[in-house]
Formats: sequence, structure tokens, C-alpha cells
Amino acid sequence: MKKICSYALAIIPALALALPSVADDKPKRQASPKGAKTYIVTPRDGRTVKKKVKVIFGLSGMGIVPAGITASGVPIPDTGHHHLLVDVDKLPAMDMPLPADQPATIKHFGKGQTEAMLELTPGKHTLQLLFADFAHVPHNPPVISRKITITVE
Repeated sequence: MKKICSYALAIIPALALALPSVADDKPKRQASPKGAKTYIVTPRDGRTVKKKVKVIFGLSGMGIVPAGITASGVPIPDTGHHHLLVDVDKLPAMDMPLPADQPATIKHFGKGQTEAMLELTPGKHTLQLLFADFAHVPHNPPVISRKITITVE
């Protein structure tokens, strides 16, 4: 119980920084460093893959930190975690936390994961990475990979 309470006390100030205030309905976006990029290491664009496919995430110019982690309630600069967009045609809002109610299309990797096993239906699919801060809000400017297309056999 003590561990859970300590975690809750540590995360509450961090979330408060990202939550909208009465005067401003949007959270403060964290800056991304110039040249930061995220990319899909594998599978490669245009590949045909099996139903279960391993996706490996790449990142340069920033560090990976699990969601909710801050330094004494202050966001850790130049850090965040990955989100994988699967078959997303229209990007989500870049000035709000990424939706958690769309697990089929916006996959959150808030524990700091750098790879995932996906099980996809046969046919063409698109994959794209979007890096976001401790509160799931994309950085400014957004750190987003190019979209790749794969075919599942």
C-alpha cells in the first residue's frame, strides 16, 4: 500500500502540469530538440510479413522515459515514450493527450517499450510512430516517423 501511495503522490504533480486549467483548455506541450526523430527499424516499408509481426522502434536525439515519470513533478526535458499508429489516416490532435480509447489504432507504450508484437489481419496496413511526453502529449514540434505500409499474408 505504501508503494502505491508513493507512486500516486509522485505522479499527481506531474499530471497536474499536463492537465488543462480553467483559463486554458490545452496542456503545455514539451519542446522537442532540433533534429530529434523516431523511426520504425523493422519491418521495412513495403515488406510482406506474417500475421504476427515484431515492430522495433527507433529514436535519436531524445531519451525514453515511462509515462508519468518526472523529476520532482517537473517534466524531464527531451524525453518521452512511443505510440504506434496503426492504419491511422488522420493524425490525432498534437496539442492534447493521445486518446487511450482507441487501442486498435493508437497503441500506447507508456512503460518505455522499444518494440512490440502485433497481430494484424491479412492485407495492407500502415504503421507510424509518434513520440509523446510523460502525459501522452506530442512534443512541439511533433516527433513522428514517416508512415510505412506493410502487407500481412
